[in-house]
Amino acid sequence: MKILITNDDGIHAEGINILRKELSRHHDVLLVAPDREQSATSHSLTLTRPLRLFKHEPNYYSCDGTPTDSILLAVLKFLKNKKPDMIISGINHGPNMGEDILYSGTVAAAIEGAQLEIPSIALSMTDSNGADFKGAARFVSRFLKIYPDLNLTSSTILNINFPGKVKDGFKDFSFTFLGSRKYDDLIIERTDPRGLKYFWIAGSPVWEKKKGSDINAIHSGKVSITPIHLHFTDGGVLDRLISAKIKLPR
Repeated sequence: MKILITNDDGIHAEGINILRKELSRHHDVLLVAPDREQSATSHSLTLTRPLRLFKHEPNYYSCDGTPTDSILLAVLKFLKNKKPDMIISGINHGPNMGEDILYSGTVAAAIEGAQLEIPSIALSMTDSNGADFKGAARFVSRFLKIYPDLNLTSSTILNINFPGKVKDGFKDFSFTFLGSRKYDDLIIERTDPRGLKYFWIAGSPVWEKKKGSDINAIHSGKVSITPIHLHFTDGGVLDRLISAKIKLPR
């Protein structure tokens, strides 16, 4: 396959380079990724300045923009609208589960691929400290062999998270739904040496461990695979609102 890969950790991140090396054994891989970390940039585009694309070696490029910028530059300019067979974003250093996918540049790049009607997958390592990125990359290589059997349309993105502490290869996986989390101390307040206040958006997540969720699979030592649909319309609510024939009061 012709595979386009990107990430939000930047072109020099361990995860994306190990993934590139593994997939290049069997596929034609093009890497276009941000030239620096772009975590939590979500689906942002660079509209207020020009973008630059840098070639480091054949099929290995960086851009000075976001993950979404990277996808658009690769598909619309570099590939001249000759769509790749698949877009893979990652392997991210850190989890992308539950509501956190709304902020994730990793997942946003896969969503952009889906908007371009290209099958897309987002990959994340939930604990990247000493994690087995090579094992995760080999899992992806094997998973691509069965991907056609899933009969997915390009509007469905697969969000895959790997349990970081697994050392004997990733053998078990579960198809899951997005879990839910809340953060303790989401806004952390500090005081600088001049006595002025400043703030960090941070905190520790507290996850609801529901059976069948992505976080539950990760805590069980399994790879979590969550299908995410591109369309946000709540069809049931829309039908109810139309049927109610609601009118404004006079």
